[in-house]
Order: sequence, then structure tokens, then C-alpha cells
Amino acid sequence: MFKFLAVLKTLMLGAVLATSLQANAQAQPAVKVVYHLSDGIPQATRAIQNIRNHLAADPTAKIVVVTHGAGIDFLLDGANNTAGQPFSGAIGDLSAKGVGFFVCNNTLVSRNIDPGKVAMEAKIVPSGVAEVARLQAREGFVYLRP
Repeated sequence: MFKFLAVLKTLMLGAVLATSLQANAQAQPAVKVVYHLSDGIPQATRAIQNIRNHLAADPTAKIVVVTHGAGIDFLLDGANNTAGQPFSGAIGDLSAKGVGFFVCNNTLVSRNIDPGKVAMEAKIVPSGVAEVARLQAREGFVYLRP
């Protein structure tokens, strides 16, 4: 009888500990990350793979990609990666996983690019650099530059 009670006590303690650990893990807020792109297709190709790896390691991460300058190029109609494959599939896949894509309107204006040429998954923001700063300063995003 004492052995049974000792085993029961151990099982109950284990269950309480497991429940506590699970509740603690669920209480942790998602890591928020801004990937900053301004260097063109090679950087975007690296970033797409980095983001895939990031989400494989931490599927709960909240990831946004903010672009300006040549960094917007991969988000334009018909853009291909360094292997010659269209970015559109990767953008759609990552968008479906919750990744946000932002394009700098200042870049569109200065390069005379029609906003209609921007991937439908992307949102146009007034300024890419201002958006990166806002996300870091006001929303607690971690900054990454692939």
C-alpha cells in the first residue's frame, strides 16, 4: 500500500510539473523579427532561405520583411531568385505562414515603379527605413539583416 501511494505521489508530482512547464512555454510571447532588405536579389535569395530556416526552428515567430531601395526588387512582378526561379511561390508560401512583406513607397516613387507591379502579398508603407525603426522602437521587433 505504501509503495502504491509513493508511486501515485510521484505520478501526481510529475503531472503537476509537466502542466506547469507547458503553461510557462505557452505564456512566452512569440519572438518578433524584422528582416531588413535593401541590397537586391542576392540578399533576398538569402533572406528567403533564412526565413524558412527560422520558421522551421521557431514556427511561432512573428516575422516581417521590410524592403527599400534595391531590396524591393524580389517583390516585383516576374522577379526571379539567383537560381532563376520565381520568387512568387516562396512569397506566397511564407505569406501563408504569417510572414508580412512591406515595400517602401519612397522607393517606388523615386524609381518610378507602378505600385500595381508589387506582389499582392506585400503592403506598401510610406518609408521602409521609418517602418524598420518603428517596428524596433515601438513594437519590440529584433532586427536582422541577411
